[in-house]
Amino acid sequence: MSQIKEKLYQCSGLLSGLCIVIITLLLLAQIVGRLFGFIVPSADDFAGYALASSTFLGLAYTFREGGHIRVTLLIQRFSPVPRKIQEGIILILSLGLLCYLSYACSYMVYESYIYDEVSYGYVPVPLWIPQMPVAIGVIALNLAILDALIMVLRGKKPTYSEQEDALSLEEI
Repeated sequence: MSQIKEKLYQCSGLLSGLCIVIITLLLLAQIVGRLFGFIVPSADDFAGYALASSTFLGLAYTFREGGHIRVTLLIQRFSPVPRKIQEGIILILSLGLLCYLSYACSYMVYESYIYDEVSYGYVPVPLWIPQMPVAIGVIALNLAILDALIMVLRGKKPTYSEQEDALSLEEI
């Protein structure tokens, strides 16, 4: 099960990086198109979709790797027991918020599919298609936070905390 979770997080991070490459290629195509007198239809729309996808698909991977910004100035001063309590409380609050966000994003995709909503632009795109990676990214982050909460409840150190400790040692 651990390998499946790790592959999910890595796949999410790779897809996020792929979306950034797609944005780069779209912008490059627009530049070349202007030089040769043609336009790339809906390139701005597709770049925006790729940006949203990249942002949300990268959340779980970044969380797992300890890349999210946390105020460690205060956290590092706690002794181990209060630190675990604080970690547990924050993870429970985060999990509750992300459960709601996962539901809202998934429902948004469902509604867009049911009502056949399409984008406005040269190329009409069914909106559920670019909304799907956003929902998947939020659900993946939800799973990553649940995984970290289970680790804290079992008395283990979450993986993002290990990464933070390594980063703080590099700063010294």
